[in-house]
Amino acid sequence: MASVRAMASAKLLRLFNAAAPRSIKTLARPGCSVCLTRTISTSPPRLHSCMSAWVIDQYGSNGVLKYTEEITVPTINSASEVMIKVHAASLNPIDVAMRGGYGAKLLKLRKDPLSVMDDDSEFPLILGRDMSGVVVDCGSGVTHFAPGDEVWAAVPPWKQGSLAEYVTLTEYEVSHKPKVLSHIEAASIPYVANTSLSALVNGGGLCRDISSNKRVLITGGSGGVGTFAIQLLKAWGAHVTVTCSQNAVGLVRGLGADEVVDYTAGDVVEQLEMMEKFDIVLDGVGGDTEEWAISLLKPWSGAKYVTLVTPLLLNTDSMGLLDGTLNAGFALHNKAIQNFLSSGVFYRWGFYAPDGPALDEVSKLVDAGKILPVVEAQFSFTQVPQAFQKLEKGHARGKTVVRVAEEDDRQAEELVQDSSTETAEPVQETAKQS
Repeated sequence: MASVRAMASAKLLRLFNAAAPRSIKTLARPGCSVCLTRTISTSPPRLHSCMSAWVIDQYGSNGVLKYTEEITVPTINSASEVMIKVHAASLNPIDVAMRGGYGAKLLKLRKDPLSVMDDDSEFPLILGRDMSGVVVDCGSGVTHFAPGDEVWAAVPPWKQGSLAEYVTLTEYEVSHKPKVLSHIEAASIPYVANTSLSALVNGGGLCRDISSNKRVLITGGSGGVGTFAIQLLKAWGAHVTVTCSQNAVGLVRGLGADEVVDYTAGDVVEQLEMMEKFDIVLDGVGGDTEEWAISLLKPWSGAKYVTLVTPLLLNTDSMGLLDGTLNAGFALHNKAIQNFLSSGVFYRWGFYAPDGPALDEVSKLVDAGKILPVVEAQFSFTQVPQAFQKLEKGHARGKTVVRVAEEDDRQAEELVQDSSTETAEPVQETAKQS
């Protein structure tokens, strides 16, 4: 990794000591980088065929991450696609899991349904699900975006990820970035926002108009999904209870949680059983949580248990696509029937779902100051392996963000300096108020 950092530092020094291009901040409607280095100009990268990215060529631990400048630039293949220059990306637990092969079979099938008939490799694979950046090119049918627009998005797991200089997405997966946030702050939100909204709306049956005074329990509330869901639910008027460890209590209270249960301070179930029962449980922990969390729901009142920890992808990985899907389906069916017959509780699985229009609504809440970014640590693009190591330690207090492209010369100089260090210093959880 030292050689990678040295190479990246030398490259950046050469680039920024060269003739300086126009700053993106001097343009009324900024364009994007032509060159697949860290320079900025005003036309899309039509003349360049390769870009830099972090890829894996096999599944495994952190050692499989590889920096390369020889990845083909993604092209616009349909009228509804937009090409985006990535300024910042953030990591999620699914990135660590996918690095190890999690969901490989089902995600490969989702990417290319014909792949079930062949043995084509999914490598090289680019990880990274969150991004914030600038549109550089649009398909002929795109109506909501134009080159120069600042956007954010959650990249679906079946597409090449955001740890690269460019990504291509459909306009339905993309949204205009909140005006009050920097790219670094904005990149911390999209994937957890889409996941939370899918779980709470599709799984929990909640929305802005019917959430007032609903009692919601979030297990594992200090991570990315938890810190976002707390704020969303409070913006909708819900009463939110959170479980977390003692050193995250201040964070979740600051985000608006009404009641906080420290799972390190005694029997968490006993503490929760002393409270009024809940309308919704959003479970981000899994394991044996399910065994006691369902009993905390209001019986025979339409209450719902929604878990984000499901066996679907694990089953398809271990049993194959057909057997794994059937096994997971039977498990869901049996639990749903059992819980409804015993207490009238609905048992649901929650999944990420790409949704640009939903991010439009989140953007409004952010600009109104009702949802704040929670960034725990930042890393430069040369420090992606260290960012993964940070995430793997667990006990997240918000999101880990990677600076993919620097927005001005000052930040570029900081990137060169950071790339010479062995590890990045985590920054304190930040929440920017408009």
